[in-house]
Amino acid sequence: MTMKIYGDPGSGSLRRVTTAAKIMGIDLERVNVDLFKGESQTEEFKSRLNPHGLTPVLVDGDFILYEAAAINLYLANKMNSPLLGTTEQDRSRVLQWMFWSGEQWRTFTVTIFDERVGKTVMNLPKDENLIAFAEGKIRAAAKVLDKHLEGREFMVGNALTLADLDVAAPFSQVGRARFPLGEFPNLVAWHDNLLRSFPAWAETKAEVDNRMDTFLSSVGVTL
Repeated sequence: MTMKIYGDPGSGSLRRVTTAAKIMGIDLERVNVDLFKGESQTEEFKSRLNPHGLTPVLVDGDFILYEAAAINLYLANKMNSPLLGTTEQDRSRVLQWMFWSGEQWRTFTVTIFDERVGKTVMNLPKDENLIAFAEGKIRAAAKVLDKHLEGREFMVGNALTLADLDVAAPFSQVGRARFPLGEFPNLVAWHDNLLRSFPAWAETKAEVDNRMDTFLSSVGVTL
């Protein structure tokens, strides 16, 4: 039975899952959930798939799993994939950076995306104090990343892992939300290498860009 993945093609979180699946050779049946139309906020979606009304959501038979990082770990475990890391220490470091990414990194980029993109679409006033706070947190985290990535091609060891995909996620919306990532040369060089070296990451970037650009054009929004 083919596993199903529910999500919006404009989502950087869905992108992390579809990229990992492509790299691992996993065939996922895509089920589109239009976040801009509120399709994840219906009572049916919340009661059946994710009570938070968020995507992506994986359905594997009777098993339902949400949160992109958890989905990627589940898929990689099923495939015994090297994306988990190939040694006990590397696997622990992969988890370290995935947890770090969720707590110290992506949460603040989501805040800025909501303020600069979401509120523009909804014609609501931005909270500039909140944006400044989140940018400060992003810069502090990016400084750590920039130092860690000096002389490195990957977050852990000498090969791509799920840690790279988790940390790279904010680049999905960097141009639209104007995250201050260009200030950190090692971070930028690392991400540029991912785009060059892994076609799946470049392909899913094109999908996100097409979805977002098409939607923003349809509602007459220029960022």
